[in-house]
Formats: sequence, structure tokens, C-alpha cells
Amino acid sequence: MSVPVNAIAALLSPKSVAVIGAAPRGQGLRGRILEVLTSHPYAGRIYPVSRSSTEVQGLKAYPNIAAVPGPVDLAVLIIPAEFVVDELERCGRAGVKAAAILSSGFAEAGAGGEQMQAEIRSVAKRYGMAVNGPNSEGFANLDAALCPTFSPVVADTMIPLLPSDGLPGRVAVVAQSGGMGFAFYDRGRPKQLAFSHIVTTGNEVCMEVFDVVDYLLDEGRADVFCLLLEDIKTPATFRRVAEKALRLGKPLIVNKIGKSDAGVRAAASHTAALAGSYASFQAMARHYGVIEGGHIEEMVDIAQGFLAWKDRLPVGRRVGICTGSGGGGGWVADVCVEHGLEVPTLDTDTRRRIDAVLPAYGTSQNPVDGTAQAIRAIGYAGMAEMVAASPAIDAVLVVMSGRASEHLAHERDKLAALKLTSPKPVVLWSYTQPVAASVALLAQAGLPMMTNMHSAVSALRHMADWQAHRQRFLATADVEFVPSPAFAFVAAALAAAPRVLTEARAKPLLAAYGIGSAAAERMVTSRAEAVAAAHALGGAVALKVQSADIPHKTEAGGVLLGLVGGAPVAAAYDRILANARAYAPSAAIDGVLVQPMAAPGLEVILGIHHDAQFGPLLMLGLGGIHVEVLGDVVFAPVPLTAQYAETMIARLKGAALLGPVRGRPAADVAALVEAMVNLSRFAADHAQAIAEIDLNPVIVHAAGRGLTLADALLVKASSA
Repeated sequence: MSVPVNAIAALLSPKSVAVIGAAPRGQGLRGRILEVLTSHPYAGRIYPVSRSSTEVQGLKAYPNIAAVPGPVDLAVLIIPAEFVVDELERCGRAGVKAAAILSSGFAEAGAGGEQMQAEIRSVAKRYGMAVNGPNSEGFANLDAALCPTFSPVVADTMIPLLPSDGLPGRVAVVAQSGGMGFAFYDRGRPKQLAFSHIVTTGNEVCMEVFDVVDYLLDEGRADVFCLLLEDIKTPATFRRVAEKALRLGKPLIVNKIGKSDAGVRAAASHTAALAGSYASFQAMARHYGVIEGGHIEEMVDIAQGFLAWKDRLPVGRRVGICTGSGGGGGWVADVCVEHGLEVPTLDTDTRRRIDAVLPAYGTSQNPVDGTAQAIRAIGYAGMAEMVAASPAIDAVLVVMSGRASEHLAHERDKLAALKLTSPKPVVLWSYTQPVAASVALLAQAGLPMMTNMHSAVSALRHMADWQAHRQRFLATADVEFVPSPAFAFVAAALAAAPRVLTEARAKPLLAAYGIGSAAAERMVTSRAEAVAAAHALGGAVALKVQSADIPHKTEAGGVLLGLVGGAPVAAAYDRILANARAYAPSAAIDGVLVQPMAAPGLEVILGIHHDAQFGPLLMLGLGGIHVEVLGDVVFAPVPLTAQYAETMIARLKGAALLGPVRGRPAADVAALVEAMVNLSRFAADHAQAIAEIDLNPVIVHAAGRGLTLADALLVKASSA
């Protein structure tokens, strides 16, 4: 549902709020909402609406929304579910522009709730209202001190909603889960992070997470977003908003619930069986630079890193570590390597400068162990400054203790100067639990301090990767893909073909797009034809049954390899047909494909899976045990650029197998990239016609020798 921008503004930045169902303090959630709302210095008008009271919590109450004097921008509904639709209708008639429905008992309660949600959507559309919820925990606009929520996280008025002096910029939280949404604020506020909004979207009848993100991107106050997703209802909105955020330089840090999706196990191809809703989401997230966070603290710390260093993100993955604790430095170095970062030895000139201030038992190689003596002499700031100057590193991680704030206080000015002048980002990890004064002092200096070493390292890795991805995306995102010259030929062939295209039918269509070749293969329907075809091809051949009813030929005993000579070929032909008929007695068999045996190489799998949400996705995996047991596969939306195809290959766990290994030459990666790009064009051109493509195996030969498409299966979309 499209929501007017002015209505979203009325929701998140209202000048007046009516609380429908307001109750005195102590009367459950209805009392809590008004109590939290009035406990902060919100400058707008607040109108309690109550059928039973003329005054609620010291404010004049009104019997219904029509009785409220003056215009109402936002109505907060905390009434039983069965009354919500009628009350929303009254709000619409009264000119209310937006509503936040905190009541529960809707779709989560069954079919009756689904119907009520449909009616809410209808009312909202009729009046052009922005409706958040139902079943949400409300939201908070921190700059406006507006907290229409019952969350206890913002109920404590002893702690200001915003830090008086902290890291620059704002974090926005948008979550489908109410309690978890406010948990981000609860974890980030003690770290002196400033938040612009916490918005919980609940059942998302009218407004979804990415509708809110879209509005906040345009509003411009938020610099980083932490998002918690249970599902994505409108993939097109996700794609548009994720790209918008990447272009604007506003990182989206996301946790997607539902990683353990069983997927579709009865699919005809490996590609579809390996693809699930989470794998599809991951492919889209990677494409748009969406950062996946594993837990709340990690996501908050990643946000810290981006807020502190958004103008000087690392240009690579090389980390310089400086520490006063040798053990701490070694431990965090191990964690860096686990996360895919490099900890290189520092250059000679930098080491010479550092050695001048180190005691004899210190070390300058990296990690730089300054020991307590050097830290006392030049401070954490001095040590970080020297390490940051090294051309061998891209970021600095300081291992320190925030337990005694007086030590940091002595170098307050130097820390502030480090933030202003360091050419590279500096992140601090406190191996002890820091006191509040240490956190505040470093936040005032503009430096992020983290208490989890894995989160600190993760922040640096994601900062570096996001920066590199954004630069690549901006350089290639505007490349225009036009349909292939072979489009018309393939489209006509697909339209005339049966739903399942066997290898013999699929390969000529793929070859038209430059994917493999079918020139050296012969389809036969008799023993004599099989022998003649083998003789014409010369050398060893493979025989494969061709039947749309037998997509997995090997399981049916329908494939025999390495056949040489007329007699073995003739016997193989008979055996294959007998096996196929025993396996699937009613199968329609087109014939047997005779093809030359491929030269040795590395087996990979390429495929296309048409995801129900995101459309066609290209899959790449290493063959054999890597895909069957280890699930070493990656996905990406189509079409691809060659550069993006290269990044997919690099993401494979077994990517090193494509290089020279134990005397075996490097594989022809250039040919693999070309095949991936061409397959992605094929899928993009015929997106509505194709459900699955499975190229398994693709044999990648030595560099310069191309690849062989050893098998292929194409399944048309049922609508096609």
C-alpha cells in the first residue's frame, strides 16, 4: 500500500497526539503509554481519549476523537482489537492523518484477525492515513522527545533520551519485533550513541520496514540503520530502498530471522533444492551492500564504527593492532584472521619510530605490544597515531582497558586530536568492563569503544567491505543491460518447448547466449545410430538418456561414461534404455544423447533459481562434495557484471581450488566468469519463462582452455 509522505510525517513527527484508550497510572499498558508519553518534554499537544474519565493523569480527557479540540496528527490506539476498525474509521472522519495501533489480537490470532487487518487497510487507504501496526510496541522520535510506546526502555526519565555529548550522527532502528527494536536503543544508549528513531512495525498492515526506512532516508537525520526483519512483504520496495541507502552512503545493518529455512526439497534441480528464502535474501543483501549482523551488540558496534568514521572508512582489510597487553593483542589478532582481516608486519620506517619508545621487551612488528610502560609514556593516542601512519595497514585496533578513566583523562586532548587527524579509522576494544566515565570521555573525543572483541573486529571488516562494495556498485550500477541478439530465437523456442527441457533441448538455447556448445553431440534413437555417432565423434564417448520425465539421469542408471568402440556403445545403449524403463516405466523417452568425453578439469555447478520474492537468482557452487555435503554455494540477482561474477567466485569457501593446486594448473576463471555473465543475461531476458536452470557439472579446464557444459536441465515456469 502506498502511504502519502505527509501522512508518514504526521505519524513520526506529529504536532498533536491523541491516546485512544488512555487510562490512569497503574492500569496496565493503557496507563503506561500515556505515562511514558507525558514523562518526556514533547512539545506537541497530548489529548487522552477515554469513555470513562474526564481527566487522565492530570490531562483533560475527551469522550471520543470527534470531541478533541483542534486538529490531531496522530492517534495512538490501545483498545481491544474488535473495536479498532470502527475507531480508525472515526479517526479518518475526524481528519486524523496517522495512527499507531498498539493493540494485539489480529493476524497473529487467526482468520478473524486477518479480516480485521484487511478492514484496517481499507480504512487507511480511503482516508490516506499512515497506519503503523497493529501489534506493535509503538515508536520513539528521540529528537522530538516523542515516545508513544509502553516500552520500559524509554520510561526511565533519569537518563536523557539523547546523550549530551557523544559520537556524531544518529542511528535509526526499524524492527518488525517491538521488544527487540527497543533493545537496540537499550544497548546503544549506554555507549553514548544518539538515536534518531526507534520504530516497531508489528504486523505491517499498511507500512512496512522499508517504507519507514525510505521516509527516514529522505528526512536525512539518520546516518546508520539497524533493522530487524522477520519477512519482506514487498521485495520491490526492499530493492529500491536498499539501493537508495547504498547510493546515499547510509549503511543498513540487518538481522533477518528465519535462517534455518528448509527450502523446496522436491524441486527438479540442485539449484532449487539449495535455494531457500534466506539464501535468496542473502543474495539480495550482498548485492545492495546490506550488512548482516549476528546479534544486537555486534550490530550496535558496527553502527558505532560507521558513525565515528563515516568520512574515513578503511580502504582495505589490513589491520594494525596496538596494545598494552601482549596476550590481548595476540588474541584479537587471531580473531582478525578468523574474520578474514589481515594483520601484516609493519613497514621498517614505522617500526623504527615505534621502537624508539618501546622498552626492550616490547615489540613493534604487529601486533605492536607497547607494554604498560610505553602506554604510560605516550598513551593510547600516541601509540595509535604511530601505527596509523604505516602504509602497511588500513585501520587501527587499540586493545586497552577502560576500567580506570583517570588514565584516559590525562590524554583527553590527544585522543580528540587523534580523531581529527588520523588518516585511518581507529577502533578501541576494552578487555575490561569500562566505567561510564571512560565511555563518555572517548565518545566526546569521537572514538568508538567496544567491549566485545569479535564485535570490534566485525565492525572493521564490515566497514572495509561496505566501502569497497559501495565504490564498485557506484561504478557499475548504471550499466545498461539490453536483450541479447538471440532473444527472439530463444523466446520462440521456449514458447514451443515442453515444460522440462532435457539436455539435448536446452543446450542449443544456452549456446545461443554463448554458454557451452552442442555442436559435437548427437541425439540417436537406435543402437546403430549410437554406434555411428560414436564413430563419427571419435575417442571415448558418453551416452545419456533424454527424457523430461527423468530429470536425474544418473539415479535412473541413464548415464554411461568412457565408452570406446562399437560393441561397448551398442551394449551401453541397450542398458541405458532398460534402466530408464525400469526406473520410470511410463516415461516418454526422446532418445539417447551421444557426446565426447570432456577433458579433465574442476567441476562446478551453475544454475538459475526463480525465487518467489526476488525473481531469478544465479547460483554458483563447487561440484562434488563441496556442494553435496558442504553446501559451498553463492547466489546473486541477475543480470551480473563480470566484476560481480568475480566477487561471487571469491566468496566460495573452496575458491582456492580454482588456482594452481599441487601441480595442477589454474582453472580458466575468465571462461567461468563469461559463462556466469551470459547465463545471467539468459535468465534476465527470459525471467518470466524460466523456473529453474541446472548446469551440473560444468567442467572448467586449465587457464585458456575454456569449459565444458557436461549436463543441462531447464524447467519452464508453470505460467509459461
